[in-house]
Amino acid sequence: MPSFATEVKNEIARLMYDQACDRTAEMAALLRMGGTITFGPHRTFGVNFTTENAAVARKMLNLLKLEGEGVRTEISARRARRLNKHNNYLVRIVPSPGVEGLLEHLGLMQGGSLNLGQEQKGLAILRKNCCRAAYLRGAFLGGGSVNRPEAHYHLELVAPNYAFAHLLHTLMRRLEFPAGIAERRDVYVVYLKEGDAVVDFLGMMQAGAAVERFEVARNVKEVREQVNRLVNCETANLQKAVDAAGRQIEDILVLEKAGAIQSLPDQLRETAEARKVHPDLTMAELAALLCVSKPGVNHRLRKLHALAEKYRFHQPPSQRGDGPEGRGESPVHKDK
Repeated sequence: MPSFATEVKNEIARLMYDQACDRTAEMAALLRMGGTITFGPHRTFGVNFTTENAAVARKMLNLLKLEGEGVRTEISARRARRLNKHNNYLVRIVPSPGVEGLLEHLGLMQGGSLNLGQEQKGLAILRKNCCRAAYLRGAFLGGGSVNRPEAHYHLELVAPNYAFAHLLHTLMRRLEFPAGIAERRDVYVVYLKEGDAVVDFLGMMQAGAAVERFEVARNVKEVREQVNRLVNCETANLQKAVDAAGRQIEDILVLEKAGAIQSLPDQLRETAEARKVHPDLTMAELAALLCVSKPGVNHRLRKLHALAEKYRFHQPPSQRGDGPEGRGESPVHKDK
């Protein structure tokens, strides 16, 4: 089953654009991500573009047919030899005199020299927002990934050097995406980590199906998290009620041991007996059983607790065992 990132690439790779500037910007970013310059006889240039995605390889071929007038292309596939490895597709622009003009048009050459180290901030292909969006779309096709929406939110563009990563980061910031940039081993990563930003970026790339799936998954995720919070809250409240009922039963047992239950006022005695008989009732259920309000039951239970505390710490000598009777001694009788 293809990954979510692959599904997104397959979707946007099928799109073709009416404006030539968008096609140019997208192809320029694709070649910056996955292309290498080759050299032929008589100082001619060529390009090898590699990708693991068949749809992206077809997209490059279609762009070259529209934008690469006078250049000859070839395509080949290398089957992966190891399990779980993707096939590699090579789109080759055969070295010829016409390739130099294409590279100049894409901003990859300037004045007859390669321009790969000098990033393309001032070029015409990046002066309009539509071209900047197309450039980022091409960068995603060539070296981007996005987590499936059920997981944590993360979209990234992997650049081979800091200068290119800085350009991508600048373009995303100009389009008001809260992008970050980080170094990862020998590459640089420009990333988005907010759900809304990831959705907006997918929308900018015109990945409508991906946006819909992302929104559905995010809604389900938010509902599940809300349910979990409610369950956790209910569990915590239930535990508090169980703990409170346990303490109330202990208070009643202290009063019973002291023989104080029968001397209590009728309301307190009824409440103590009801709580002892029904230890699992909530406060609201206990109040309904006694036909009083919940605050009224709380008030009675607090009184029972206060009385129990007195018997715990102020028991008579006979209860504490520190008087003559408590020590098992007989009272002393004086002779008359």
